[in-house]
Amino acid sequence: MRFRHYKGGIYELVCEAILESDPGVTMIVYKAANGTIWTRPSTVFFELVEVDGARVQRFAPLDSAADAPN
Repeated sequence: MRFRHYKGGIYELVCEAILESDPGVTMIVYKAANGTIWTRPSTVFFELVEVDGARVQRFAPLDSAADAPN
């Protein structure tokens, strides 16, 4: 599944992983268009952030090809 970061980048969710040092923490592994692999806690990946006074998803799911950039 692909997501758009609130700053504009498109990322592909690769998988969920468990943090070895704290099994209670689920990590999201995701990949940038240039192939760089990133990870962050799922609570951070899916949280709302404030942008210009509005709360938006840090990573918003892309539902269709119509949402992708040209």
